Amino acid sequence: MRLAGKVAIVTGAASGFGEGIARRFASEGAKVVLADIDDGRGAAVAREIAAAGGAADYVHADVTAKDEVAALIARAEKRFGGLDILVNNAGMAQRNGPMLDTDEASFDRIFAVNVKSIYLAAIHGVPALDRRGGGVIINTASTAGLRPRPGLTWYNGSKGAVIALTKSMAIELAPKKIRVNALCPVAGDTPMLADFMGGDTPEHRARFVATIPLGRFSRPDDIASAALYLASDEASLVTGVALEIDGGRCI
Repeated sequence: MRLAGKVAIVTGAASGFGEGIARRFASEGAKVVLADIDDGRGAAVAREIAAAGGAADYVHADVTAKDEVAALIARAEKRFGGLDILVNNAGMAQRNGPMLDTDEASFDRIFAVNVKSIYLAAIHGVPALDRRGGGVIINTASTAGLRPRPGLTWYNGSKGAVIALTKSMAIELAPKKIRVNALCPVAGDTPMLADFMGGDTPEHRARFVATIPLGRFSRPDDIASAALYLASDEASLVTGVALEIDGGRCI
């Protein structure tokens, strides 16, 4: 098992990419703390992981609230004895449309969930990783931060920030033996897809898929496989990378 003995936190773990990552990490031996604001679904995923023989715990956590992030980190240390892997996956989409049509409250929420959450996770999570002698941080960015699509300007900007933060964190945290990398998925068949496309119709799906050379959306298992590699000792010399899992979208 590639993560045996490791303790991981995955935010946004009730569905989509986060759920896929949490399930894969548990299947590879990690003890996983799942965090989300969808308590019903998050707790159900944790129970399913446990029923399959994995070790999992669910915690309600709004990643934009410092006290809840602090409690999340503390829960991992109390429940499983430490923290080795922190996956900042929780994210918020922008409804596809003209940039000037996005109201200020939506803009603030996009940047709070997608960017401020990484700051809060670092403030509370880095000391926990340091207590273990090092570890791994994985931030879920997006191809939107590398090859922006029109209609998603503020979301694109938030994910560009995630990529820049990832690289800067990697440099600063290297002396602590903490590796920091980003996942850059292409649009995935997850609950956020409808917002990205401006509505879920066969026509919108065809338009988006046409921009992906390999001809399909990403899936949670695609992202989970990439996250597993970055979290494992196989990637012990990999830090500061924005890994494209995009079917060729960014070429």
